Amino acid sequence: MTLSNSLAALDAAHHLHPFTDARVLEKNGPLIIDRGEGIHVYDTTGKKYIEGMAGLWSVAVGFNEKRLADAAYAQLLKLPYYHTFSAKGHEPSIRLSEKLAEIAPEGLSHVLYANSGSEGNDTVVKLVWYYNNALGRPEKKKFLARNNAYHGITMASGSLTGIVVDHKDFDLPILPVIHLTCPHFYKEGTADETEAQFTARLLAELEDTIAREGAETIAAFIGEPVMGAGGVIVPPEGYWPGVEAICRKHDILLVADEVINGFGRLGTPFGAERMGFTPDIMTVSKQITSSYMPLSAVVFSDAIYQAVADNSHKIGTFAHGFTAAGHPVATAVALENLKIIEERDLIGNAARLAPAFQAGMRALADSPIVGEARGVGMMAAVELSADKATKRPFAKPGQVGQIANAIAHEEGLILRAIGDTLALCPPLIVTEADVAEILRLMAVILERTAAEVAARGIK
Repeated sequence: MTLSNSLAALDAAHHLHPFTDARVLEKNGPLIIDRGEGIHVYDTTGKKYIEGMAGLWSVAVGFNEKRLADAAYAQLLKLPYYHTFSAKGHEPSIRLSEKLAEIAPEGLSHVLYANSGSEGNDTVVKLVWYYNNALGRPEKKKFLARNNAYHGITMASGSLTGIVVDHKDFDLPILPVIHLTCPHFYKEGTADETEAQFTARLLAELEDTIAREGAETIAAFIGEPVMGAGGVIVPPEGYWPGVEAICRKHDILLVADEVINGFGRLGTPFGAERMGFTPDIMTVSKQITSSYMPLSAVVFSDAIYQAVADNSHKIGTFAHGFTAAGHPVATAVALENLKIIEERDLIGNAARLAPAFQAGMRALADSPIVGEARGVGMMAAVELSADKATKRPFAKPGQVGQIANAIAHEEGLILRAIGDTLALCPPLIVTEADVAEILRLMAVILERTAAEVAARGIK
């Protein structure tokens, strides 16, 4: 592909893209999306795609919801910007804080805003450290996370992330963080282990880590109820209740990263509810505004708030915040987005369609190149494998995933190739017919990919 003096050429000349091979982009140019409608987006040639990833796990209400545009416009006319520093406030952020406290898991009643999930989890680190300093526990600063977890990409949240490539050449992690075994039985379980034994081993690893490090040094355990960017990893039954019990026993805060799971993605309001645990802190973003506006929130317990509030009084301020955090337009859009999710019962829609979606995805495991199909709610993935029997991956990680991704684009489906895992996370407005079409396209994509792998002799 030769790039002309076009949008593609301009992009290649000036824009460094996240999670992209810059040299490949210079050669091939980007896929430029021009407009959206419902669960579909259209590129600049007019080609139509099902957006099977809801953007980046995030557009619950579809790509042209006029009510969100109207909410943003009305707020822009009334108060286009104001901050929340120095005891200032505005109605949209106040109303949204009340709403989040109403719908959050039990006991979470206070809100601190940021602009992205990464910023939100970065803020969690600072909040937890501030909290422990306020309680006179300056040594209680370490975080426990998991290998293959994704918690963001700032210096702090990127340190919590447990994906090797996200650390490579960025000199991460910089935090005192310990990454535990990823709760993925397919990859991490041993041949002689049952799933229950695998769960027991992971919980024993957690206990052993706390004993080795000292509970008095460990501030928090952070985890996505169901891992997203790590490849849609659903932990085994009993894992999360076990983690919660251990954290309670050792006075370690439990942080639920709900940036992807929250607001109905798993067929429940939040992932923690679906996985059977109650956090002390949760981070939300993405579907809070359907990503029409940048916004995130850290929602936390009254016990944490009281210690933080006392310390702010002692020092004279809580010296943290972002210029655009709790932005009036973003919070107004979030309020309207949450109204739409409730009015149209999109959480119920996800719960009703999940059985067919998950059954259809699991049926794709019959493909000769699929090692595992997995998911929960309206999140699912298939992991590609060179040998189904031995679970052997392809020799060049990510190669086959990129072949499948290119074929998916040709077929009119946008998915996410995470190495050799193909992930799906469609908008919550999908219908039964939409799900059937996504599954049909996935079958075609896998058939074509298998043929291409065989033709090239990829092993």
